[in-house]
Amino acid sequence: MRKMLVSITAIALIGVLAACNQNDESDGDKKETVTPVETVEVTTGDLVVEKSLYGRTAPASTTPVTLQNPGELTELEVENGEMVEEDDLIATIQTARGDQNIYASKDGEIANLNAEEGAMVSNSEPLAVIADFDTMKLNFTVAAGTLDLFEKEDTFTASIDDIEYDAEITSIGSMPDDTGLYPVEATIENKDEAVLAGMVAVMKVPEKRVKDTVIVPTAAIVDESGETFIYVIEDEKAIKKEVSIKESQSNETAIEGEVNDGAQVVTNGQLTLTDESKVNVVKEGE
Repeated sequence: MRKMLVSITAIALIGVLAACNQNDESDGDKKETVTPVETVEVTTGDLVVEKSLYGRTAPASTTPVTLQNPGELTELEVENGEMVEEDDLIATIQTARGDQNIYASKDGEIANLNAEEGAMVSNSEPLAVIADFDTMKLNFTVAAGTLDLFEKEDTFTASIDDIEYDAEITSIGSMPDDTGLYPVEATIENKDEAVLAGMVAVMKVPEKRVKDTVIVPTAAIVDESGETFIYVIEDEKAIKKEVSIKESQSNETAIEGEVNDGAQVVTNGQLTLTDESKVNVVKEGE
């Protein structure tokens, strides 16, 4: 009889413990997940939509070093990359009419010099060119509909090898080239000669302006199942706000929707959220 009572008591205790464990698990299931997110403040203002134009760099000017007569290059006083001043002696050519001295017609840098002493040189093509690399020219081609974005002496930001320069428009073509595009030229200062001929230049040109609009980081926009929305933080919860896009750039987007200036919009972590998810803001930006 005693053994039976002990067994019954043990079974009862096991049942109680099992029930407690189930209750603990249920309580754990009911705990709401808190998602860490990063946010940025919503702003209002004008969004400038920029057009990126791609072109190439070239010396602002090149002056050919020409010969009056063909002959033998007996003396060469310069080499490629050497700076010369106006009236510096460049070379001496022995011709049928006697020795001919070749002088620099302007200040600049020697380029495209391919001859060497003792070689025969022709007067049908330049011996070299004198290039101005202190000022560089940026050559672009644009469609006819883009020409009205430019006026002479306008200044735009051009990026070359991740360095920004102030580019001034110096020429706007009125006739198309063989591809049907119109040439546009700009110049930049290159005093340190960091820019070489033939480098790619990207110039940002304002195309239009969306005035007095709500602006959010483009990273905050979520497109899902035909919906476009963002999440804003209210009382430690992520509230889903449907929006419509007015204009979008790589970094910023102009939107319409029930979003107030100064609200904190989620920019990182939003893809795992649902409406009214509990969140922990780990990084807050402006």
